[in-house]
Amino acid sequence: MTIRLTTAATAIALLIGASGALGNDKPTDPQIAHIAYTAGLLDIEAAKQAIATSKNKTVVEFAESMLRDHETVNTQALDLVKKLNVTPENNDTSKSLSQAAETKRQELAKLEGAAFDKAYIEQEVAYHKQVNGALEMLLIPSAQNAELKSLLETGLKLFRGHQQHAEHVAAELK
Repeated sequence: MTIRLTTAATAIALLIGASGALGNDKPTDPQIAHIAYTAGLLDIEAAKQAIATSKNKTVVEFAESMLRDHETVNTQALDLVKKLNVTPENNDTSKSLSQAAETKRQELAKLEGAAFDKAYIEQEVAYHKQVNGALEMLLIPSAQNAELKSLLETGLKLFRGHQQHAEHVAAELK
């Protein structure tokens, strides 16, 4: 129950962070780049934790796919910001995402076995729902650069698949 409440609280914090931490202003392209990169990096870290901790083949394979896909997208994002000569700008949303992820990592570190697997996958479902919502409702509409917008749209398609995959794994773990 505590893990579910924490997962829900984290999802709410991410929603508030994505839509409210920047105030009423839309994020700038440098802020969007930082938010998107940070979100990917945090899921890479979560995947590494799952790979190191889980003994469940399905969970490990899911985590390996998260690691691979998010590393690929983050490499593309870094290549794009270099090409555009844009410096990603740290912001309250990126900071909020990082703080929530660190709290979750610490909670997951106290778990093992099936409890870890279930909590990790539930977090992945909630995290991808939140990131996908932020991409769709805030980041993509706010992006001014066409190449950045295109990368975000491609990422959204991929991350929707991640959410579905996480939901499938969650159903298997019940």
